[in-house]
Amino acid sequence: MKYLLFFFSLFSFAQQTQYVDFKTVLGEININTTNKIVSGNVKYDFDVLKPIDTIKIDAQNMTFTDIKVNGDAIIFINTNKQLQLVSPFQKGKNTLTFSYAVQPKQALYFINAENKEDTEIWTQGQGRYTSNWFPSFDDVNEKVIFNMDITFDKNYTVISNGILKDKLENGSSFIWQYRMQNPMSSYLLVLAIGKYQENALKSKSRIPLEYYIENNDLSRFEPTYRHSKEIFDFLEKEIGVKYPWEIYRQAPVRDFLYAGMENTTATLFSTRYVVDSTGFEDRKYTNVNAHELAHHWFGNLITAESSTHHWLQEGFATYYALLAEKEIYGDDYFYSKLYETSQQLKFASRTDTIPVLNPKASSLTFYEKGAWALFVLHDALGDKTFKKVIKNYLKKYAYKTVNTDDFFEEIKKLSNYNLKEFSKVWLETIAFNTQQANDLLNKNKAIQIRLEVDKLNKKTITEKEEFLSEVLQSDVYFTVKKAIVNQLKNEKYEVKKQLLTLALNTNNIQVRQEVAATLYKIPEDFRIQYETLLDDKSYQTQEIALFYLWNNFPSHRNKYLDKSKNWIGFNDYNLRTLWLSLALSTANYTSEPQLLVNELIEYSSPKYEATTRQNALEKLINFRLTNDMVLTNLVNATTHHMWQFSKFGRDNIRILLKNTEMRSSFERILPNLSSNEQFQLNRLLKE
Repeated sequence: MKYLLFFFSLFSFAQQTQYVDFKTVLGEININTTNKIVSGNVKYDFDVLKPIDTIKIDAQNMTFTDIKVNGDAIIFINTNKQLQLVSPFQKGKNTLTFSYAVQPKQALYFINAENKEDTEIWTQGQGRYTSNWFPSFDDVNEKVIFNMDITFDKNYTVISNGILKDKLENGSSFIWQYRMQNPMSSYLLVLAIGKYQENALKSKSRIPLEYYIENNDLSRFEPTYRHSKEIFDFLEKEIGVKYPWEIYRQAPVRDFLYAGMENTTATLFSTRYVVDSTGFEDRKYTNVNAHELAHHWFGNLITAESSTHHWLQEGFATYYALLAEKEIYGDDYFYSKLYETSQQLKFASRTDTIPVLNPKASSLTFYEKGAWALFVLHDALGDKTFKKVIKNYLKKYAYKTVNTDDFFEEIKKLSNYNLKEFSKVWLETIAFNTQQANDLLNKNKAIQIRLEVDKLNKKTITEKEEFLSEVLQSDVYFTVKKAIVNQLKNEKYEVKKQLLTLALNTNNIQVRQEVAATLYKIPEDFRIQYETLLDDKSYQTQEIALFYLWNNFPSHRNKYLDKSKNWIGFNDYNLRTLWLSLALSTANYTSEPQLLVNELIEYSSPKYEATTRQNALEKLINFRLTNDMVLTNLVNATTHHMWQFSKFGRDNIRILLKNTEMRSSFERILPNLSSNEQFQLNRLLKE
């Protein structure tokens, strides 16, 4: 008992990292896809810096055996949240070994595990804690050199951090031996397993670049990874510090929780961004691609010591991603993006009461206001000084944790800029400084015109038509023209027809898409012009246009359906699921409606990704094509690991339960559901 008392008194005054420094770890990992269990052997090397009686390792719901320090058995406590080693540790070097097993509740996900030919496994440590699947450290201040040996079926590719030292045959499996040279925080540990093809390149600085794509998406490789090497080479040059790791990989994973995640040396990203050239118009990976790579300096190389300073990661990654996009798409793109976020921040500041330097700040604040703070700072210091500050900052704190004052200290060495005032305005207060923002934005001609357009918002169409017409026919950046179309959405058709025609005649996909999205009621005399949107190389535009045309012109429905019958769309089948629902809702269009119903229901099943399933379920519910299988698939959605999809399932079930007949249907299918599905449905039935 005395050890426990000492533990609690000690850790009330200091973090463990002041007493213990974990140096390296080797994890020998096995994964059982049938039982969804991770197990293995672990070896940690650590230094005791000061005498301590209890050392902790974060470990959620794990079982442990054969725990030894320096080869000797040791007293330990398993709290189901931590492995606590109890001993009068003295200053010096030590080795810890043990075996463990766990069935992770989060942070490691099995996708389609029932299908042995199409399983995918991936991890997400940030915000979810790697300690759910590997005994590690939730405290970002503990940085360790991770080495992993992962044994898995040789038909699959295994991705982890660092250099692949070797791939050893072991019966029907391979042992993938990954090794790192420098330390990182545990949340950046990664595991991704799938059936991938790899395309290998080298950066200008000779860093190996490996781009992975699933076997069935090979035709989408180029548009998915478009500009990737260009982004890498640009960021290395712009940041002024060589990429700080040995290799860089990227791989898409199904049903990913976020857009992307910057695991050290191995970024994972959502299959939403696996696109063909048409899909690239609306879902390009460029920004996410650059953002996650920028994190390899800002987040992975230097890590914010606490969430109070999270902007040092997200604000920096957001800003440098914008700089990379500026290199690719130009100044107008860069300033237009900053203008859009300035409007979002201005609006949010009316209700958002939490500033940047607060651990509870919103993503918009950490990411976008953090990026704006850097834009302001970059302009104030000048390009040469700003780059020198960044270079000194990264080199001084490499492989360490930092706070905002650390960053400011590097600025003070090179500039007399008023950081106190800067911090107050951009990091410590809620309001968005619109005047300062507009002064910076006004350096761009397109934004000058955009601001003129915005000023006309409350003017009558007669007062502004001539000016708007001139802008639509000019070569100004397309976002300005989109703003004009959006400004017209509540005007009567008769007075805006000519301007809409000009917008369509720009032949810019995004401007034309704005026309499609804002003209809900399509007059007959505009039908022919609107129908041209069906031929735009944009799946998003085609989806909007097909639905609105079908809805507005019943006598032309067969023509629209014939034209679009072979459309698929994005990899979430947005066009195919829409077509099926419209075909089923068009009288006498199909002679085999059940085949179409079955196909749509199939897309709503667990065989598909959440985005596809949600597309299908939305159509089935909205067009009242529900049966027991649809309701079962909807209940299954409530058990999904993606909170957006599970919420979609719950929200729609609540609405359907208001109907007595639907309630009876849910009660009828209840006995045939899995235990998890029964639990979720019972909760909703009792509400």
